[in-house]
Amino acid sequence: MNRRLFLALASTGLALARSALPASSVPTVEPDLYFNQWINGFFSRALAAGLPRTLLDRELSGLSPDPRVAALDARQPEFALPVSSYVRETIGPERIAVGRAKRTAIAAFSEIEQAYGVPRDILIGIWAMESAFGVHQGDMDVVRCLVTLALGRRRAWAEDQLLAALRMIAEGDVTRSQLRGSWAGAMGQTQILPTSYLANAVSVTEGRRPDVWGSAPDALATAANLLAKSGWRRGEGWALEVVLPPGFDYGLSEGPRQDFDEWAARGVRRASAAVWSRADEAAPAVLLLPCGAAGPAFLALPNHFVIRTYNNSIAYALAVGLLADGFAGGEGVVRPWPSETPLSLDQRMAAQNALSKLGFGPGVVDGMIGAGTRQALRAWQKSRGLPADGYLSAPMVERLRLAAARA
Repeated sequence: MNRRLFLALASTGLALARSALPASSVPTVEPDLYFNQWINGFFSRALAAGLPRTLLDRELSGLSPDPRVAALDARQPEFALPVSSYVRETIGPERIAVGRAKRTAIAAFSEIEQAYGVPRDILIGIWAMESAFGVHQGDMDVVRCLVTLALGRRRAWAEDQLLAALRMIAEGDVTRSQLRGSWAGAMGQTQILPTSYLANAVSVTEGRRPDVWGSAPDALATAANLLAKSGWRRGEGWALEVVLPPGFDYGLSEGPRQDFDEWAARGVRRASAAVWSRADEAAPAVLLLPCGAAGPAFLALPNHFVIRTYNNSIAYALAVGLLADGFAGGEGVVRPWPSETPLSLDQRMAAQNALSKLGFGPGVVDGMIGAGTRQALRAWQKSRGLPADGYLSAPMVERLRLAAARA
C-alpha cells in the first residue's frame, strides 16, 4: 500500500478534527505524522478484521478529513438547542399532516407491525425526523466522514463504523459511490449506521438485498427490526404526560423506575383525560423534566428508552413520540413548552467546568448537555437547597460560575 497518499491532509481539516477532542487528548505530534499514525493503525486493524488489502488500498487511498464534519459534530442540535426549541422546530402542522397521510401510503406497514411489534406511527416519526420522509438523506461520502470522526472525540466508535462501511462494500451490499449519507455516517431514509445496517437491514421483498436508500418499506422495516432487537415492548406506549404536586422532589427526575400507582402515591396525576392502557400503567416509568420544573413533565415508559437507542437524546425521543401521537390524532402536550434562551457552547462548557471544580463532575467537558451533566447539576442543586430539576438555564450557568469562582 502506498501510504504517501494518506499524507495529503488539509491543515484546516485536521485543525477542526482536533478541536472536537477534549483538551487533554489533543495530539502533540505534527498533523501529517498524527494522521499517518492513525491510518497505519487502522489499516492494520482492518486487515486483522478480515477485510481484503485490495479493498483497503482502493477505498482508503487519497483520503483527507472533511472540515465540515468536525464542525457539525461540535454542534449537534439534540444536545445544543433547548428542548422546547428543538420540539417546535421538528413538530408542526405540515409535518403532522404529511405523517398522517403516510399511515396508509405504505402497503407494507401491516406486515412490518406484525413482524416487529413497532407501531407505524413511531416508525413514521423516525422517518420524519431522520430524512423528512426520505427527502433529505444526505449526500456526503460516508467513508470520508467516518475517517474524520475517527480523528476526534469518538475514535473507537468511528473506527467500528468505518470497518462496517468497508465490510458493506466488501460483501457487495453497496458500492463506494452508493455509500452516501449524513456527516455522522448515517445512511438511507431512516438514517441507520453501518454497524446497524449489517445487523438489522431487512428487505420486504424476498430475495432482494435491503435498499434503505431507495425503498421506504425496506428502510422502515429495518428501523422496526432495530427497535425490536433493542427491546421494544408490544402493546405499550412511549410516555405519559403528568402534573406534579406542589413541593414535589424534582430530584427524582431521571431516577427511580416506578409504575403509575407508585408515582400517584407521590401526588403525580394525569395531565389529560386520555385513556391509559393497563400495560402503560403497570410499566416501570422514569420521570422526565426536559425543560425543568417550568415545563411539561413526562413518565417515560420503557419504549421511550428504546427510541433513544436510535439517538440517545431526550429531545429526539420526545420529538419522535410526540410526532407519533400527532399522526394518531393526539393533541400534543397539555402544559405549554416554556420560552427558553439557547446557551452558547462557551456557556455550556463553563457550566460543566464549574460543576467539575465544585466536585460534581459531569464527565467529559464537551458542551453536550446529556444525562451526566444533568445528574451532576441535580446533585449540586440539592446540595444548595435548590429545586433539583437538573435544568441548565442561563441564570443557572451564572450561579455555577459564581459558586466556582468562590470555591
